[in-house]
Amino acid sequence: MIKDYKPEIVRKIWGGQKLQTMKSLPSQAGLEPVGETLEIFDPKLSYLAKFIDTSDELSIQVHPHDEYARMHENASGKTECWIILAATPGAGIYLGLKPHVTKENLKLALVQKKPINEYLNFYEVKAGDFFYVPAGSIHAIGRNITLAEVQQNSGITYRVWDWNRLDKLGNSRELHVDKSLDVINFDPATNTLEFFKHKKNLFDQNGLSEICSHPDFKLFQLNQKKGDVYKQKLTLSRPCSILNLGGSLIFNKVEMKSYQALTLDEVETKLEIQALEDGSLLLIF
Repeated sequence: MIKDYKPEIVRKIWGGQKLQTMKSLPSQAGLEPVGETLEIFDPKLSYLAKFIDTSDELSIQVHPHDEYARMHENASGKTECWIILAATPGAGIYLGLKPHVTKENLKLALVQKKPINEYLNFYEVKAGDFFYVPAGSIHAIGRNITLAEVQQNSGITYRVWDWNRLDKLGNSRELHVDKSLDVINFDPATNTLEFFKHKKNLFDQNGLSEICSHPDFKLFQLNQKKGDVYKQKLTLSRPCSILNLGGSLIFNKVEMKSYQALTLDEVETKLEIQALEDGSLLLIF
């Protein structure tokens, strides 16, 4: 059976304008801009997927690993990964700590209310960049970036610092400093581009490629030219989902628009994906 998702719109103070256009969403004056659209979300799935668009930086944050999350939140941890779809020149992400940043000096900086972004690596990004963000990796998505995110099915986020930002009522958002310091990866070996499995130019090569693997999700990308047909017989241990990154296609006789998502929950099935336009999609197992 194929499940077609109606995206869930999430409005954020840092949201942008692109998702409204990409997803043909109705304009609603007076509301915060659209920061996310949840595309694949189901309690029965071990993963979820979303699109994110920013006009401002997200908070500097970290997600706990499974053991800590189960102990303190009665939930799973949150490892995630990002595929950059668009970015303005100079836009980038904050990911991982700079060398020699310790728990002690980061804690002191937080107490002294210093700009914490200065303690993180900053990487300029462009379409086709990929980053794997394991639980415990301190990070923030920068402004003017549109990306697809695949993650463990968990909403546990610890906010480390929020740029001294205030909402319309003059209130700052809650921080979770103590829990953040508990789970942040301070080992220099866990704060490198190699550790984050950085890849470039994901949209340049045609065909299927594996991007990353985690116990809760395995991620493949399929790039196709107009008229290409991809066929594969599968025996699944869990549902397979498709997140369309652009370009209309036909999936098992069901037409998919750009940026649409579907889940296939048969155990044994055949995939047949016909590109009606040049495009790219993610297969999530």
